[in-house]
Amino acid sequence: MKRNVIALMAALVMAVSVFTWGCGGSSGDGKDSGGTELLNVSYDPTREFYAKYNELFGKYWEEKTGEKINVTQSHGGSGSQARSVIEGNEADVVTLALARDVIAIEEAGLIEEGWIDEFDKDSSPYTSTIVFLVRKGNEKEIKDWDDLIKDGVEIITPNPKTSGGACWNFLAAWAFAKQQDSNEEAIKEFMKKLYKNVLVLDSGARGATNTFVENGQGDVLIAWENEAYLSMEEYPDEYEIVTPGISILAQPSVAVVDSNAKAHGTQEAASAYLEYLYSEEAQRLAGENYYRPSDENILKEFSGQFNLDMNLVTIDDFGGWNQAYETYFDDGAIFDQIYTE
Repeated sequence: MKRNVIALMAALVMAVSVFTWGCGGSSGDGKDSGGTELLNVSYDPTREFYAKYNELFGKYWEEKTGEKINVTQSHGGSGSQARSVIEGNEADVVTLALARDVIAIEEAGLIEEGWIDEFDKDSSPYTSTIVFLVRKGNEKEIKDWDDLIKDGVEIITPNPKTSGGACWNFLAAWAFAKQQDSNEEAIKEFMKKLYKNVLVLDSGARGATNTFVENGQGDVLIAWENEAYLSMEEYPDEYEIVTPGISILAQPSVAVVDSNAKAHGTQEAASAYLEYLYSEEAQRLAGENYYRPSDENILKEFSGQFNLDMNLVTIDDFGGWNQAYETYFDDGAIFDQIYTE
């Protein structure tokens, strides 16, 4: 039940934050609020990490400037979160599951061109990958992607139309199918069988985890690596992680929402908030929360935790996010073609 409580608290905090922004009580100069206010609109599985990171950054910022800072979080499916910003959720920064969701905000005129080069590693301060979470004993003997298309296997995975993690899941499965048979029709048939076995298609990654872990549905959760580790940490005797033969390097992206930060007078704080994600302290915190640090030296410190020898494709193997989204996830694209409820 821990995640359900966390999700409820986050929703309540977000409700308060929306009220605060609407009443004009969140100003960059901090004259009314006693400090700078930032809103970080993020994706589902980052709740625990950013709760800790905000404390770490708050201490750094106060030591640097003598000013307190308060960071409010918003969480949900990455695609849905991007749309909320486009529709008026006044984020100062976004920390989303994939670059395409940030690009959508850029195309809406809220983020300036060149954001991907503003911070190191293509503005991806940590990475992850896609694994399987199964129940202890792995009764269905799930070892790789082809086991997911067997009769009687019930899959939990989010919806690529609303969840960034779900897009990574889809592409990792596609990469496996392509490795088996490069014929596109054969790959589509594999993906049809996989999604035919999906029991619940949640709107976000955390919702999918709750469906599998809290509600006990399904035989396998296709999950962010960090989500799988969190489930193992909370229930060490109930689940196992299965590493598939091929997966994908998942690169969450961060950006300052320039138009909002300028309006709020928070450009400096917003940029520092994202830049500090690359500090040694923050990189270790990411590793402790089961994200793969982008700092190679710090990543090596967690070599006992992560399988660093995984066979990982990248988004470049799909032509980059603009091409991948157009091919697989736009309305009428391949996901819509192969998925039937």
